[in-house]
Amino acid sequence: MVTPREHLELAAGAQLAPSGVRDAVLDLVLGSSCLGCARPGRMVCPDCALRLPVGGRVSWPTPTPPGLATPWAAGEYAGLLRALVVGHKEDGRFSLGRPLGEALAAAVRTASRSWPTAEQVVLVPVPSRPGVARARGDDPTGRMVRIAARTLRAGGRRTRVAGLLRSHRGVRDQSLLDARERAANLALSMHCPSAGVRRLAAGLGPCRVVLCDDVLTTGATAREAQRALEAVGLEVAAIAVVAAVRRRTAAPMLVDGGVREPARPTTG
Repeated sequence: MVTPREHLELAAGAQLAPSGVRDAVLDLVLGSSCLGCARPGRMVCPDCALRLPVGGRVSWPTPTPPGLATPWAAGEYAGLLRALVVGHKEDGRFSLGRPLGEALAAAVRTASRSWPTAEQVVLVPVPSRPGVARARGDDPTGRMVRIAARTLRAGGRRTRVAGLLRSHRGVRDQSLLDARERAANLALSMHCPSAGVRRLAAGLGPCRVVLCDDVLTTGATAREAQRALEAVGLEVAAIAVVAAVRRRTAAPMLVDGGVREPARPTTG
């Protein structure tokens, strides 16, 4: 479902090519401004866009759920990146799906550097709680993952999205739960719901399965999603997220062609 705001954003972006004019129209009609620096116009201005992650790093939560596949994050859940995630998921800002999808693609790309190029990468979105997407009239995680897949395909990596997972009812909102409470809340909460989904999972052929989400906090959600996929015989090669709340290591960020420290995001 596309909201009236999204129609206006898409119309402004499609019909007014010069960025200055487009930004002025968006600011006038929508009252929007950059989430990083408050510059009127697009929600991510060109200068702040340059500060977004271009690679990824291993980001283990502390403590780490036993058996968790290696998690890769494009950046830290802070500053501009946090503002983009919140704006996209909670405020329904459709246009933020693109920078978030590209950041997710950067994390997947780094995670897959050593994988054979002939193997297909299958991105599996972590599902929302039942009723959440319906209440929002939107599926922000699914949209972000689809954009990530298109970005990876454009870079030459065979990639597809497979919505294999569903959540059972009865899962509570996790925002105020600690790591132990989250794990208990999510225990056996996800599944592959039908024979058709199981056949899809079994028929993917040689591939690397990557679980995808926007934020990694305690790792409980990712670990439950991983368990549900393993229950139908799918091994999870990696977990990829846009941002991680906590990181155990300060290792340099990996990017295509070399290593460098990531730029700190501006405060949103």
